[in-house]
Amino acid sequence: QVQLVESGGGLVQAGGSLRLSCAASRRIFSTYTMAWYRPAPGKQRELVASITSSGSTNYADSVKGRFTISRDNAKNTLYLQMNSLKPEDTGVYYCNAASSQVAYWGQGTQVTVSS
Repeated sequence: QVQLVESGGGLVQAGGSLRLSCAASRRIFSTYTMAWYRPAPGKQRELVASITSSGSTNYADSVKGRFTISRDNAKNTLYLQMNSLKPEDTGVYYCNAASSQVAYWGQGTQVTVSS
């Protein structure tokens, strides 16, 4: 199956920044919509940000103006630049790759924001 390799999580104080990375295969990265998810109340996953193969982006209201999703086509890597972090941003962030037929998930990377 497709491998989504995540990195960049860690512990940061409120107001700080982190950059998450997710590396995918070239075949998957070139055609799939890529996204970041995190747990929501009730342990469901909520969409944090997404980016299509054509570059269109979408953000959750809670992160607009603070987070930026981007993709590096040469490196087949997805990024999430997280600025002005808040304690409520704490959680496991999952990389997602989705086509019209199937979705793949990374293992998750822990982000902890201290108050």
